[in-house]
Amino acid sequence: MAADGTSTPDARRAAPLAPLPDHRNVDTPWWQELWRRHVHITTPLRERGLECDIEFGLSAYIVRVSLPDDSYLIIGPPQEPPSERPPGDPEGWIATREHPDDQALFEVVYDSAPSDAPGGPQRPEVRHGGNARPLIEAIDHRLAQLGLLPRPPSPTTDPHVLPATPTLHGPEALDLPGTSDRAPVYVYGDAMLALTDRLNGAESHADTAALLHQILDPVNGLLERLGEFFEAAGEKAKEAEEDDGFDLSYDLADAAAEIRNLAEVLHVAEDRMRALTPLVPAPRLPSTGSLPPRTLPSASPKTAPTTRRTR
Repeated sequence: MAADGTSTPDARRAAPLAPLPDHRNVDTPWWQELWRRHVHITTPLRERGLECDIEFGLSAYIVRVSLPDDSYLIIGPPQEPPSERPPGDPEGWIATREHPDDQALFEVVYDSAPSDAPGGPQRPEVRHGGNARPLIEAIDHRLAQLGLLPRPPSPTTDPHVLPATPTLHGPEALDLPGTSDRAPVYVYGDAMLALTDRLNGAESHADTAALLHQILDPVNGLLERLGEFFEAAGEKAKEAEEDDGFDLSYDLADAAAEIRNLAEVLHVAEDRMRALTPLVPAPRLPSTGSLPPRTLPSASPKTAPTTRRTR
């Protein structure tokens, strides 16, 4: 799927990501879109060996993280009152640790959601709002204290790489197990590699068309988002005092326009792909004395996990 990085060559990562959830929703477009919106949360945690899933809480989607002691983390926006922000981009994150068989085990690991009580005290994390990095740092710190971090985080050294693995500083770093050097992590490039791998393995033109939709959708597709990205980079370039900042902003704006033009040129590619008829190869007769191919049993359908609500 688009947001997965399990198929990335080992040379790109020191360790593989934790596996994707094992249920039938993983192959549905709506679940894949939810996963994409939470990749900045799930990818760093999966790099640490933690399995993640996307579920629906009381009023919004949440990330459920399985821990080695059978407890789990619930990471999501405030559930009451319901958040009006899109999935994966809340006004603040709340992370709690719970256990299905021990109701007494409940702790708030992180809470950057603003308090709705007038004049009520605010937690220190509130200043971070929806920023995912402090959230991951807090989870690292707490799980390391509990001995529940399967794989220690390790900072990247390339300043041009957006680190999916946060760098801990100060006292927090002292509580973590020893770290080792690892290759830089390109979260979004790896996501595209995974999408390409999925396309290479598509079994039908309809499946391929569904993957094209992820790129070409005029509202939420990758090309549209990429155009927005270059536009935003151009606006940042304008903030510089040098004249070259304006020149760079024009170049970036031109890039955004070219990307959107590409999207317009290819806007019917999805429908054309879906309409294609696959070639049916001629049946191959077995050679004399050869055995007929063995028919493998069909896989039994997998059921989706039961959705648990946050507290």
